[in-house]
Formats: sequence, structure tokens, C-alpha cells
Amino acid sequence: MSIIQSIRDKAAWLVFGLIAVSLAGFILMDAGKSKFFGGGSQQSTVGTVNGEELDYVNYEKRVQGMEQQQQTQMQGQPLNEMQQQNIRQSVWDQFVEDATMDKVYDELGLQVTDKELNDMLVGPNAIPDIRRSFTDPKTGAFDAQAAASTINQLRTLYRSNNKSAKGYEQARSFFEEGIPQIVKYRLKEKYIGMLTGSVYIPKWMGEKTLSDASQISSISYVVQPYSKISDSAVKISDDDIADYVSKHKDQYKQDQSRTISYVTFNAAPTSADSSALKQQMVNVKPEFASTTDVQGFLARNEGGDYADTYTPKSKMPGLYKDSLIALTKGGVFGPYLEAGNYMLAKKIDERSLPDSIKCRHILIKVADQQKGQIRDDTTAKKLIDSIAAAIKGGADFNQLVLKYSEDEGSKNNKGEYNFASSASLVKPFYETVFYDPVGTKKVVKAESDNYIGYHYIEVLSQKDFEPAYKMAYLAKRIIASSETEQNASGLANQFAGESRTRESFDASISKEKLQKLIAPDLTPTSAVIPGLGTSRDLLKWVYDDKTSVGDVSTPWLVGQKYVVAMLTEINKEGTMGVAKAKPIVEPILRNQKKADEIEKKIGNPASLDAVASSTGQPKMKSDSVSFSSIYIPNAGREPKVVGASFDRQLTGKPVSPGIAGGQGVFYIQVLGVSAKSGGSDLEQIRFSQAQQQKSMIQYRAIEVLKKTSAIKDNRSSFI
Repeated sequence: MSIIQSIRDKAAWLVFGLIAVSLAGFILMDAGKSKFFGGGSQQSTVGTVNGEELDYVNYEKRVQGMEQQQQTQMQGQPLNEMQQQNIRQSVWDQFVEDATMDKVYDELGLQVTDKELNDMLVGPNAIPDIRRSFTDPKTGAFDAQAAASTINQLRTLYRSNNKSAKGYEQARSFFEEGIPQIVKYRLKEKYIGMLTGSVYIPKWMGEKTLSDASQISSISYVVQPYSKISDSAVKISDDDIADYVSKHKDQYKQDQSRTISYVTFNAAPTSADSSALKQQMVNVKPEFASTTDVQGFLARNEGGDYADTYTPKSKMPGLYKDSLIALTKGGVFGPYLEAGNYMLAKKIDERSLPDSIKCRHILIKVADQQKGQIRDDTTAKKLIDSIAAAIKGGADFNQLVLKYSEDEGSKNNKGEYNFASSASLVKPFYETVFYDPVGTKKVVKAESDNYIGYHYIEVLSQKDFEPAYKMAYLAKRIIASSETEQNASGLANQFAGESRTRESFDASISKEKLQKLIAPDLTPTSAVIPGLGTSRDLLKWVYDDKTSVGDVSTPWLVGQKYVVAMLTEINKEGTMGVAKAKPIVEPILRNQKKADEIEKKIGNPASLDAVASSTGQPKMKSDSVSFSSIYIPNAGREPKVVGASFDRQLTGKPVSPGIAGGQGVFYIQVLGVSAKSGGSDLEQIRFSQAQQQKSMIQYRAIEVLKKTSAIKDNRSSFI
């Protein structure tokens, strides 16, 4: 095939494949920071990091570009709100990382040389996405020459600056966005590599770890559970909560968020809607069976899928594949239900199809997207016919390939290709190599978006035949009827009209016996509203400056539900207020007060038996409390008790002071501390600790630097 065909088939990575990399955090880079994240007025600034601004226009441009790339990768399918939100968040996250790290890279003198970049693209250390795109699936060998040829073709197209040429946008995207992001990827690798390379676990630390892990304590204990004191007997005031939060501000930081209560009214299709659609499919089934114009029938019925290709039996999709395979030619199966659609399937044809083939060819072009018109059609046809005649007369095929073929992808491989049946090839070429028998030698004309030309083709081998079927499908999604939709809309509007205040909202819920749902902590960039899914429109209402606590919305259609919401809480960025912190802090303070009461009641016991007697709780024993654990056997997670179990000052004493644990107040008697025999290999311990630190660096190193940056997120102003 031609190099442009190779660009389309293999180098889709060059534009779209790196979306996977972008979601890991390496996307949307320009060679110059100011070019990508240029300034702008405060009103047009999405956010700042250490004074560097992200302009709204540039932000939206990058979001739209990434959306187009992902949509192309999804073969034109529209993105849902979740995917759109993920993209917007990815763009923001990358801006924050770049603004944080670019200065760090400069200060450290980190660079990526041209030689190094070439190695990443076409050398032994090619990055994984390129390696996958240009690896022969049969041999597993990376074709560096094909990768270099493809990239050179893109470079030529990009340098031509012919913006109207087909494929130019792919080339521009690769060199202006793809290459810079590859450089960023390598800079990040180098930075992380420097940090992980500095990890060293000294021998004494490994020995200390081994020693600690071998320590075993034997204790007896009595625990008085907090549950012995009623919650209602312990009063926690708002001042208590505020005081606790003020002493632990770092633990109770919060981002900007809002909370809503809401009710829903179902607008999903009813059983009657489903039955009506099924009957509609039954009514058109005879026409589908009798028609000879399948494309026209599907177009009239607005729901067809007919690719005019054969699908091997092993790759037939769906739950009803056996029923479809069993059809006679022209037979129709259905209607049947699949993935929310009622389906009719018609078998158009069947044949035996090889799983893989080997062929060789020579391509003579009429035109391609890079050079435009190369020669007229008549000249091209005469040239390919003369080549075919020369081969028939005994001319050396390989010499003719080298001299005439305009497919750079196979020119240096004797014109040979190996293809699987799933290969994306122009139709005349595909049908020749997969449908015609081994030994076929013919000339075919092929036209695609990338080139027009004539192929001389020889089919060399075909392997692993199996039945294959050409199918046509009529699919109709089950949707709500206008009556169902209007009924749900009417109920939602009636509820909203009668529920304009907090009091009337709650009263209407009680009166109509509706379920009140809560969506807490919605941020301006929340991708999902709990219980509903994605809805930017509802989120816009939640964050509208005119929306106040207690306001009730008009109905919003979210998915297949009408939603009426009430704003119940507004939380500003900073330290949690009492209301937000209360559910978290109140249990902590309650247990603290209960612990004080328990210790006051028990006083200073003379022995563990005295504690057991005064509390009525049993005296327990554990001979295997491990220093390296936070659990007490049969008692659960109790790190404070574990720590006290190894306090040598308590060894030999009849009872410890009270220890306020997770589930109650513990009193312990340390019977002895010993070391268990055996243990791990010292070097293995040091290696494991080093690996753990390296893993932590990879995940946290840049996040730590982000936390030291001055970040201002204004995205809520642009919802």
C-alpha cells in the first residue's frame, strides 16, 4: 500500500493514539509555554499557577482539539458528558503540572537532544505507542524503517505548509503537539529517574526493620467499650467542634463545593413504549426480507447498519450469533433485544474466508494527498498493464517493484504484505487478496481519501479458512414516547411549582411520598452528580451567583429523569465549618469524652483483675502482638495499644494507665517482650524498602511540588 495509506492505517497513533498517554498526564504541550498558555485579562483567565496564566480561549481551544481527537478515535461517535469532563480536567491538570515543573526542569538543566528524540521515535528505545504501531503482529519485530518513513512523509507534508492538503492537519498536530508532548514525557522520566536513582537504604535501617519486625509482645488486657455509655449522655457543642477543627486545620481543609437535595421523575421508556416499538419492527420485517435494495430500506427506516463486508464466524458479535449463522441467505431473524435496541438481522451472503493472507503487489498512483495529481488515469493504466505483461513474460518481480512501485511501505520488501482478515484495506485490494483464490494475478483500481491508483496484485497464500457472513441490521433504540415524556415533565413541573421554599420542598416530598436524594460536595468541575450521572446544565444552576441556599430549581432533564433540586449547602475553600466537620469530628469528641468518663470512674486500679471486676469485662490475653502491626489479635485495629505493649516501662507492672483506643478504653499488663526466631533476608528487606520508596516517588514527587505552588482555579466562572 502507499505511504499515505500507511500514515492513515499505522500512524493514526501520531494524532490519536497519544490520547491514552494524555490521560496518564502527558498531553497538550506546545514547544513554548507562552504560546500555549498565554496571558489575557483576569476576566478571561481560567486559572494561574505561580503567576502563569491559562487563558480561557487557549484552554477551550485545547479542550476542543482533544475532544476532536478522541471523537475521531471513536469513529465519529459523540462524546458523553463524562468524557467531556475528563478531557477538561486533563487539560487543567496538565497546565498545573507544566507550570509547576517547567521551571524545575530548567533549573536542573534537563534537556532532550535531537539524537535522543530520534531514538524515542525510530530507534531501539522507541516509545511504546510508536513501537506498537510499527510492530509486525506475526513476528513481533519493530519496523524502525517503516516508522522513519512515515514520520519523514509527515515532516515533508508539514513543511510544505499546504494547509489545504489532505493529511496536513495530521502532520501539523504531530509536530506542533505530538513531538512537544513526547519531549515532556521524557523530561518527566528523567526527573523521576534522578529522584528514584538517589534512593538508598542504609544497612542499619534494614537491620532496624528486621529487629522491629521480629518483636513480639505478650499482654493481658481488659477493654471497657465506649458503647457502655449512651451517646445521648454525652453532649458535644458546636464550640467543641469548632475548637477541635481549629487545632487540626490541616486535617480539615476543604475545596469549594456545594450540596443539593433533589427528587426525580422517571421519563424512561415504559413497557408500553417497548411493546409498541417491537410491533413496529414486526410490521417491517416482511419488507426487510423481500427487499433487494437493503441500503434503501435501511435509509428509509432510519436505523441501519450494512457494511457490505463479511464477518468471520469466530468474530460474529451478539448473544444471538448462532441464530444469525443458522439463517438461510435472505433470511431475517428478530425482532430481538440487544443493548437497549430492538434488532432485525438479515443474512445477505456467506462464504469461506481466510484468517490471514500473504500477497505481493506493485502500486502505480494517479494522485495522492501529498503530491496531488501525479499522472493522468490513462497513463497510469497503461503503465500497470505493461508491468503485468512484463511479469507474465518472466521479468523479475523484485526489480520491477524497486523501479516502479509507489508504495514505500513494501517497496524494500519485494512488494510483499501479510494481512489479517481484520485489516483496514481499500475494498478492491481487500476483496482480491481475501476473496480470490491463491495464484490470482490481476490489476485493480483503488480509490481512497489518501490516494488513487492501480495495483498489480498476486495472491501468494491464504490460511485458516472459516465461514464468514455478510449481514445487514436494522436497529431501533427503545425510547420514551411523547406521552411518557410529557407525563414525567408534567409531574416535575407541578412539583417545582408547589415547592419554591425549603419548607414546601420537604412538605411536597412527604405528601407525594417521593424519595429525597442528596448529592454532596459538588465542585465546579464535578464530572458526576451522585445518583444522576453527568449534567453540566444542572451544575451551572448550582454554581450560578444568583442561586442561594434554599433555592429550588426548575425541572432539568438528566438522562431519562426529570430532576428538581434544592441548594442546601455552600462551602467555601479553606477550613471546614462546623456543619461540614460535625459528622466527622463529633464521633471523635464523643469517644474522647466517654474515655474521660470511663477513666474517671475506674480511677487508679491496683491490678488488671481490679479493672475486670469494676467493669464486668473479661480479662483477655494475647501472646502474639507484633511490633510491625497495628492490630491486636481478637481486638481489631488498635495502634495505641500496640505501641503501649512494647513500652518497657510497663513490663512487670500490674496494670497500665487507661489507653483510649478505637473501640474503648484499654488497660493492659505487659507480660513480656521477645524476639521470634528466623526472619527475612537483610538484603531482601533493603531491596523491598528501596522499591517501596521508588514507587512512592513516582506517584507523589510531582504532586508534592504542586502543593507548594500558588494555584488559583477560576474554572467555576466559566461553567
